[in-house]
Amino acid sequence: MNVVLTAAKYAAGFLGGSHALIADGVESSADILSSLVVWRGVTVAHEPPDPEHPYGHGKAEPMAAAAVSIMMLLAAIAIIAKSAAQLTRPRGRPEPFTLLVLIAVIVIKEGLFRFVSREADSVQSSVVHADAWHHRSDAITSLAAAVGITLALLGGPTFAFADDGAAIIAGAIVAWNGWRMTRVAANELMDAAPSNAVVANVRMVASTVPGVNAVEKCRVRKMGFQYFVDIHIEVDPAITVARGHQIAHDVKDKVTATVPHVSDVLVHVEPSKIQPLP
Repeated sequence: MNVVLTAAKYAAGFLGGSHALIADGVESSADILSSLVVWRGVTVAHEPPDPEHPYGHGKAEPMAAAAVSIMMLLAAIAIIAKSAAQLTRPRGRPEPFTLLVLIAVIVIKEGLFRFVSREADSVQSSVVHADAWHHRSDAITSLAAAVGITLALLGGPTFAFADDGAAIIAGAIVAWNGWRMTRVAANELMDAAPSNAVVANVRMVASTVPGVNAVEKCRVRKMGFQYFVDIHIEVDPAITVARGHQIAHDVKDKVTATVPHVSDVLVHVEPSKIQPLP
């Protein structure tokens, strides 16, 4: 789909004399490469652990997301630079048929965004989220281009610059989305904590296991599509080591079975705080 849309934008942009549409085609060219990066990142992230990567290959997923986001930033810089250089040069109005191409692109790209976004939510994938927003960015740049072309067509020679002005605005929007997704990928690479809801859910599930008196600490980090949990639980200090070990296993089993996308749980057992007698 990206290949077809890119070819259509370039053809319509050159034949119809629209710089905004050509700039939109540049952004779509990055979509083709980013889709390949996403596909490869997802494939590597799903590979099982090996002796060199005992925690698996999940980091390939945010690395691919960072690559896609950087491509969005580079595409935005190219769009803005090209359009700014053309802004003050005399030029003719774009052809009306370019609007029809852009309307079709907006509808298709928004549909792709919604489809890919649902898939990203189902697997909690930052790289698929980045790819979804790449589709949304393409729809936004196409919308900006459509507005610019409309102004150029209705306003006559006075508004001929609107086509390039729209391309600059579109480039700024793409840059913002690229920067936003870069931050998400960087946070995941640096083991930033997930949302408070995920941590609260893990704590709640662990606290319901028989024998767990309290949950002292709970740390969660994301590795690709999966969460890894480090949790400290408090148990009765009078129980045997074997019983404490069994409670820890019960916590691990219940958290992995109940909380979505949790791959492994490391449980540290501590004695409950003994209250002094009155």
